[in-house]
Amino acid sequence: MDFKNYTYTVTDRFVKYAKIDTQSDPNSTTCPSTEKQKNLAKVLVEELKQMGINNAEMDEYGYVYATIESNTTKKVPAICFCSHMDTSPDCSGTNVNPVIHKKFDGKDIVLPNDNTQVIKFKEHPALAGQIGNDIVTADGTTLLGADNKAGLAEIMDAANYLMTHPEVKHGKIRLLFTPDEEIGRGADKVNIKKLNAEFGYTMDGETLGHVENETFSADGVSIKIKGFSTHPGFAKDKMQHAIKIAAQIINKIPLGKTPETTEKKQPFIHPTAINGGLEEVEIKFIIRAFDTPTLLALEEELRQITIEVLSHYDKCSYEFFVVQQYRNMKDVLATCPQVVEHALEAIKRTGVTPVLSSIRGGTDGSRLSFMGLPCPNIYAGEHAFHSKQEWVSVSDMQKATETIVHLVSIWEEKSN
Repeated sequence: MDFKNYTYTVTDRFVKYAKIDTQSDPNSTTCPSTEKQKNLAKVLVEELKQMGINNAEMDEYGYVYATIESNTTKKVPAICFCSHMDTSPDCSGTNVNPVIHKKFDGKDIVLPNDNTQVIKFKEHPALAGQIGNDIVTADGTTLLGADNKAGLAEIMDAANYLMTHPEVKHGKIRLLFTPDEEIGRGADKVNIKKLNAEFGYTMDGETLGHVENETFSADGVSIKIKGFSTHPGFAKDKMQHAIKIAAQIINKIPLGKTPETTEKKQPFIHPTAINGGLEEVEIKFIIRAFDTPTLLALEEELRQITIEVLSHYDKCSYEFFVVQQYRNMKDVLATCPQVVEHALEAIKRTGVTPVLSSIRGGTDGSRLSFMGLPCPNIYAGEHAFHSKQEWVSVSDMQKATETIVHLVSIWEEKSN
């Protein structure tokens, strides 16, 4: 493959996509959760059609589907590449202003529109490998959206390369761009039958060269507490305050089982929201573990904490709800090892050392794997995501683009 003479489009595409506000909303019941996500979907469809991929379309839910047809006589499995269009609701995504810092010199990066936002070299170890490369950040007032618009741009640039280089042989390639991944609903409305792919890859990972074949298993928990209300002036030995009961439950979560005290494959219990007042409160949690038995044990531990706290309040009651979110995709990927092996080989062919790792989170691939589409996660180059200090390297995005092209070529090579 001739990348030396190729003019990459990935950076221009990324900057364009980053400027489009696509934040999802966990409090919305619609799909997509925010109508503005369709603004980016329409841009992607139009760009795909400009490449000659005339079957590109957006469905009623804001999902984008497209197919690059096979150009080989071999029987090659249909491969899907997926990225999500939404950005996290944790940090503002309105009026994103991408800034390209040319030839990074190893010094701290002070973001121009808020000098208190400093990407410190010592706090971002991945920057050590970026000396001399161009780095893209936001201006300090918003997130950047590299999670996951870097992945979108890489898939789009790879599609552009394949459409302009027909000498690269490949099977059928399916493209899938989803809304609402950041709020756990990215795969909710995927039409697997319509997608019609055998294997897939999400482009939504972090560090250069990494392939993630393992994610958390995840559940959501909601605890509703009913307190006992009286006038505060006459509350002695009568009032049983739902907010204070909720606080006791949260305070009894062991310190060694919270996100701020765990790493690597350690599980956690994490309160994400609390709403209500004296008479009724709802606490929302996410529970994360790399294996389902540990996940269920954490849920039972939280239930027992709730029971113990409520045992001291005779006028109060509670409800405990569990919603399954996703499971560790490694269980599915173990049945088709070639999916991960081909990804590692593709990275190697770009001149980068591949690294197989786990992710303390989930991707659309977690859900898709259990929907019948085995789907590991390939790096997109995004760092410090969900924050104003988010950044991505132009060089890493270019290497990710090359990885996609090599990957479809490897699937063709290995087929009969």
